[in-house]
Amino acid sequence: MKLVPLGDRVVLKQLVAEETTKSGIVLPGQSKEKPQQAEVIAVGPGGVVEGKEVKMEVKVGDQVIYSKYAGTEVKLDEDEYIIVKQNDILAVIQ
Repeated sequence: MKLVPLGDRVVLKQLVAEETTKSGIVLPGQSKEKPQQAEVIAVGPGGVVEGKEVKMEVKVGDQVIYSKYAGTEVKLDEDEYIIVKQNDILAVIQ
């Protein structure tokens, strides 16, 4: 199966959370916060959304930072994805 986003939506796969801090402290499972970094897996076509022309700024393979409470989590074939609107993506990591 494959996820194909519609409109200005983007499918993200969350990057793995760090197990240790930079100073070497091991983080237990509960204190780890989900990272807001993800890789773009699929991008919608853009077009006219709510009466406004939307040009897609991200592409498949980009690593991005997205809003903390944005999107809908989806599980498909043992993999977890997040579907967000493009305006929930804050930055592209280069």
